[in-house]
Amino acid sequence: MKRELGIARCGLACCLCSENVHCSGCNSGDCPDKDWCDNRKCSLEKGIEHCFECDDECKKGLLAKIKPYGFTLFIKRYGESELLDCLERNEKSGIIYHREGINGDYDDFDDVEKLINFIKTGKNYIPQIEDKGED
Repeated sequence: MKRELGIARCGLACCLCSENVHCSGCNSGDCPDKDWCDNRKCSLEKGIEHCFECDDECKKGLLAKIKPYGFTLFIKRYGESELLDCLERNEKSGIIYHREGINGDYDDFDDVEKLINFIKTGKNYIPQIEDKGED
């Protein structure tokens, strides 16, 4: 983990991204996505560094995806440092941010609260189905 790279404007974890060798980040003038990234444009217009600094409930741009949205909500609740601590701990325990370029363990959710719990605990809660037997 390259903690110093932190979190992107939209909530993606630059610190864990396998593409960060080729990426200068969304705050650089060299960002290859700067012309289409709604989150970059919006945050620059509002004069903020990250979407998590905004009070609006928003699913604009990359926030329409569960991972950046969940990371952004996590930071709003617990702070950026806590997210970085959890991501670092989770990486050390084998949780994968990227698999095959994009999808990783944080992408396996359709409920943001379950994702936030996974970030906090490193455990994906799967309820046990009771075997009631057939009489």
